[in-house]
Amino acid sequence: MLPIGLNHMTVPHVSAIALIDMAARLGCVGIELRNDLGRPLFDGVDPAEIKATLAENEQRLLAIAEVPAFNEAPRDKAASVLHLIQEGSSSGAEGIALIPKVAGAAVDRAEQRTALRDALIAMQPMFEDHGMRGLIEPLGFTKSTLRFQEDVVAILDELGRPDCFAIIHDTFHYHLGGGGPVYPELTAVVHISGVVDPGPQTDEMTDAHRVLIDADDRLRSVQQLKALRAAGYDGPASFEAFAPEIHDMTDPTAALAGSIAFITSQLTEVSAVQV
Repeated sequence: MLPIGLNHMTVPHVSAIALIDMAARLGCVGIELRNDLGRPLFDGVDPAEIKATLAENEQRLLAIAEVPAFNEAPRDKAASVLHLIQEGSSSGAEGIALIPKVAGAAVDRAEQRTALRDALIAMQPMFEDHGMRGLIEPLGFTKSTLRFQEDVVAILDELGRPDCFAIIHDTFHYHLGGGGPVYPELTAVVHISGVVDPGPQTDEMTDAHRVLIDADDRLRSVQQLKALRAAGYDGPASFEAFAPEIHDMTDPTAALAGSIAFITSQLTEVSAVQV
C-alpha cells in the first residue's frame, strides 16, 4: 500500500486541526503544514497541541514548509530558520522544507551548486543540534536557482551525505526539469500533483495548473512513483495541488479519495504483473 500524505496547500481553507482529521479519514500516514497560507503557522494553535492531535489520529507531521529562498544569503536567515526548526521540533515535525529562490533570469548550474553548498554548510549545525532534517526541494522552473536533483546529490556527496538533509521529489518540478535520475535513498517525501490542461507547453506550466492526479495527467506522476518504488523508495507520496479549482472543491475528501484509488490501482496493477 502506498503511504499517502496530504499537504495543506491542497486544502488551504481548512484549519491545521481539521487537516489532521481529514488525513486520518482518508487513510493517510501524515500531513504537511505551511507558513505561507496568509495566516500563522498551525493557525495559532500551540505546537504541543498539534503534536498531541497528530498522535491521537495516528498521523505524522512529514514536513513544515517553508524556508523560502533558502539558498540566498543563508546566514542572514539564521534566526528565522532556527525559529522554524524549533517550532518543528516542538510539534513533532520530521523535516523543514527548503525552497530555492526563483530568479529573474536563468542561473548557471555552477552558481546553483555554489549557492546550495554555502546554504547547507550554514544551516547544517542548526538542523543537527535539533535532530531535524532540512528537506531540499529543487524547483524545475527555468529561472529556478536550484533546478536539478543531480546537483543536490553532488553537493550532498561533497559534504559526506549528512543525515540532516534529504530531498523532496516533486513530480511537477521533476517534469519541468526534464526528468533525470531518481535518488530513493535520499528522498524523504514525494510531492504529487497532475497537470491535465492540454494547452500549456512544459515551460508554460505554473503552479496554477497543478490538480489531482487522474488518467489524463501529463506529468506522468504515476510513472514517476513506479520508478521510485522500483528503485527502493517506500516513503510517502503527499498531495500538493495549487490549482484554484482544487482549492474551491466542495467535497475535497471525496475527490482526494478518488485520486488515491486511481493511483493505488495503477501501482497495484504493476505489482501484480511483476509477481
